Amino acid sequence: MKKAILPIIFFFSALTISAQTAKETKRLAELDAYWTQLSKTVKEGDYKGYGAMYHPDAVVIFASGDNKRSMPIADALSGWKKGFDETKAGNRNDTAEFRFSQRIGNGTTAHETGMFNFTTRDADHKVTGTYIVHFEMLLVKKEGKWFGVMEYQKTNGTKAEWDALK
Repeated sequence: MKKAILPIIFFFSALTISAQTAKETKRLAELDAYWTQLSKTVKEGDYKGYGAMYHPDAVVIFASGDNKRSMPIADALSGWKKGFDETKAGNRNDTAEFRFSQRIGNGTTAHETGMFNFTTRDADHKVTGTYIVHFEMLLVKKEGKWFGVMEYQKTNGTKAEWDALK
């Protein structure tokens, strides 16, 4: 009798692991799509689209510079609006890329840890600034869509650290 039970236990364990793997693959694909869309809004200067990627009550924490502060996403967005408008008008070209060192979550919550690389260029495509930052993001999934609820810009990063996350 014991010999017959072991294959059954193994079979159901394998099914459970397979289902969990499929859910995790789906969740990561959805989050990858979130980050791709966030990058796209930066590149296109889509201020409204960028803001829609965050929950209205989201918080942004800036700890990478001397002026450490926390604020509602609405306040951070108002400070970034000029850059979005200049990008949309073609007066500058901004890009944002994301790489991850840790991705934790389930079907409705996510904690993403990694780095972002924000680069700005003038209208002639000359780089005028590159900002590599270690960050964390908390996200929630509501009605089938992911929203950032907390962005924590922790410390400045280096190109070597960025390259190590490939």
